[in-house]
Amino acid sequence: MLTIAFTDRVGSGLWASVSVLYFTYVSGLSVSQVGTLVAAAGAAGIAGAPLGGRLADRLPLTRVLIAVQLLRALASFALLTTDHYALLVVYCSVGSLGDRAANVLTKLYATRIAGPDRVRYQAVQRTVANAGWALGGLTAAAALALGSTAAYRWLLAGDALSFVACALLTLRCHEPRSGSRTVTTSQDHRPTARPSSPWRDRTYLAYVATDTVLFLDDAVFKVGLPLWIAHTTTAPQGLAPLLMVLNNVMVVALQVPLARFGATTAAARALLVPLSATFALAGTAMAVSVAGGTVTTTLSLTAAAVLFTLAEILHSTIAWELSVALASDTAQGAYLGVHGLAQSAQRSIGPLAVTTAIATGPLGWLTFGGIIAVTCAIQHRLVHERLTRRSLSVAPITVSEH
Repeated sequence: MLTIAFTDRVGSGLWASVSVLYFTYVSGLSVSQVGTLVAAAGAAGIAGAPLGGRLADRLPLTRVLIAVQLLRALASFALLTTDHYALLVVYCSVGSLGDRAANVLTKLYATRIAGPDRVRYQAVQRTVANAGWALGGLTAAAALALGSTAAYRWLLAGDALSFVACALLTLRCHEPRSGSRTVTTSQDHRPTARPSSPWRDRTYLAYVATDTVLFLDDAVFKVGLPLWIAHTTTAPQGLAPLLMVLNNVMVVALQVPLARFGATTAAARALLVPLSATFALAGTAMAVSVAGGTVTTTLSLTAAAVLFTLAEILHSTIAWELSVALASDTAQGAYLGVHGLAQSAQRSIGPLAVTTAIATGPLGWLTFGGIIAVTCAIQHRLVHERLTRRSLSVAPITVSEH
């Protein structure tokens, strides 16, 4: 599965960095059309995580993942066949749906195959995926130096082929044991209890809501830092891509070593305390970046990038453990699918949150960091209450399917 993650992200790196340019220069869309297309695809993708998780509770996980990868490949190949706006919206939406479903299915596979070592497995997988993304992005940058329509088309084709390769590689993966599908003996004619539903689990839904806020750091690097540097500070314009590189290098170097601090549910919950402080300090660093000259500003923005990256790494470790620990054992796929909504929703909320912070100025960044820090404290208490209730109850016994 690590090879699959690397292959997937190489393809995504080829396309993600040039998709807007493709629709502009190859498909001939206007700025407003591109914006609407991206928004529509993002909205469609929200359904991918819960749908993928629900299917994985009822069907073999590897078969669902193969189907999703082939769906992504078909959507990417279809983009090469037309410049018709309505069709482009449909194909991008289908691809986004498959992308979010694949994300939660990959996490579910890691949860089932790695068991208690799921946090370390996820950390290694995320490190490999980031390396793949960087390789794909560098390849795209080199291809764009040609400045031709053919280069854009080849990058999109490479993205589609990466999904085909992922589907073929998944054929070699064995199906992990699942606690979601239960069986009964021939002597037991009692009706099987219905699996738990995350949509009726208020505590888990509250946890997902708080995690949506904690995922906002993603929008800082994609939207916040570039716009803040370009419109507000005296930092050189070339600093923004360098900070993106710094973010990627830190994730590759530190994700696995830091994962050991959240290897258990109690440890993951405890990490919410330093995570809260990290978010608060990161917001402060952004706020003070306008207080001095070029050197001071550059140092402050670099410090902010380091702090937001540390927050990203810590939160990833926490989320991997808590999203599983708080889920029902008989409906893991459905629960992790609902948790996947946090990242999907952040893609819409995040840009709005950081642009609001930018418009408000230094106080906006202080508020941004402060709100996320307080949300960490809320989640810390929420998780404690859920785990305390669980410790006082007896877990149901199920027989796993062999």
